[in-house]
Amino acid sequence: MSVMIDSYTKTPRPLRDVDVESSINQSKCANCTDKPCLESCPIEAIYVDPNDGFTKIKSTCFGCVLCRNACPYDAIHMDVDIAEPIKENVPNINTKLCKSCGACVQACKTGSIKIHAVDTGEAYSVINPDTCVRCGYCFRVCPTDAIKYGQLLPKTVKGGKVIIVNQDVCIGCMTCTRVCPATGAINVSKTNKLPYINPGYCARCEECMHSCPSTAIKYSSRKKAFKLYSEIKSYDMVSEIVDKDMKRLSIDLIGLNGSLKKISKTLSLEFDDADYEGYIQYNVNDMMSRELNLSLGENIEIKKFGKLFESYLINRGIEVFDKKCIACGECLNSCPTGAISLDAPKPIVIDENKCVYCGRCVGDCQFGAIRAYDDYFHSKGCDLFFSRSDLKGQREADFSLASEKCQSCGICVKNCPTDALIPEGDKVTFNEENCIYCRQCEAICPVTAIKLVNFR
Repeated sequence: MSVMIDSYTKTPRPLRDVDVESSINQSKCANCTDKPCLESCPIEAIYVDPNDGFTKIKSTCFGCVLCRNACPYDAIHMDVDIAEPIKENVPNINTKLCKSCGACVQACKTGSIKIHAVDTGEAYSVINPDTCVRCGYCFRVCPTDAIKYGQLLPKTVKGGKVIIVNQDVCIGCMTCTRVCPATGAINVSKTNKLPYINPGYCARCEECMHSCPSTAIKYSSRKKAFKLYSEIKSYDMVSEIVDKDMKRLSIDLIGLNGSLKKISKTLSLEFDDADYEGYIQYNVNDMMSRELNLSLGENIEIKKFGKLFESYLINRGIEVFDKKCIACGECLNSCPTGAISLDAPKPIVIDENKCVYCGRCVGDCQFGAIRAYDDYFHSKGCDLFFSRSDLKGQREADFSLASEKCQSCGICVKNCPTDALIPEGDKVTFNEENCIYCRQCEAICPVTAIKLVNFR
């Protein structure tokens, strides 16, 4: 498969060998009529063989796994083995031409160049090959042409502009990360899982630009590029801190990963004297501020983090009160996923592997025999709370579909228990009347195009 990228991209040869081993379970695939995998492939490497009707993958596949993610039946198996990138040689310094001016030392982004002095009194620059990223900046600033660089890659620089990834167009195939020869030039955001370019390390060799199947990589002004890079890095930093401290908060506050029963018991102790009727909350402002340790600045305000936690669903639960259940079967008829079973006169049994916690059964039960609840963070003004809320019936929320992200793969349509999502051409439409806001579509969307917010 070493010639695979060569046959697909505009580059004269692959900079990085990629071996793709794939197989398709045809028995599972036969159940699928829409074939969202075909639409997801950016280079039409997956197709239906007209002779036998089987879905197959061409040798031009470069292992982006978008088809595997789009498959609603988990029929596609794919292993991608990516070789180490082929790098430029370490720049060569001609010690006879080097004037030890220090220009290359100042330009080096990784501190890989030092001035070396010998006993004769001569001095010249020396490059550490273990930390050098072959970006070529030393070559560009050397006033005496003492540095030779670029045996493999072109040294294209257009008017001082730099290369960026347009993440609105990027499909997340990661081809650019495979062909980039400079370590640290292309990174992947921890928040949206899309690649972005560090303009300080990018050698502007244009290999990523030529290889991008969605033409998402282009030249831009240095000001815009560094601003974009700074924004993504800052957001990743905040996200990393929040993710870390959310876990710590969960453990410290309610033993979240341990047991929801322990959560309920711990928080209920705070409300022994309160009139608790299906709702309990705990103000976590002080705790959150302490966990963050004001690491983002001395004047950080907890309210700035409120929206990061809005509609963040920690867990859901459901239970049956056997003494109240009379096995009437009303809930059995209303369950959209067939999670409830009945063996009268015994109480009902709810299969939590099938249950989507929509709350319909709670609303239909006339005897209060079923209890379902959500645990979540929410904000009120400047205050942040952790709450448990019992469902009184089917929950409601606001549905949001990001059309620019949606690949129309149909996974959400296939898995919606109430047919609230409908395919229409190259887009998915939402039927509010059918939706039970179970969040199944949000959980399985491979490109995070679906969001449910403002639960009530």
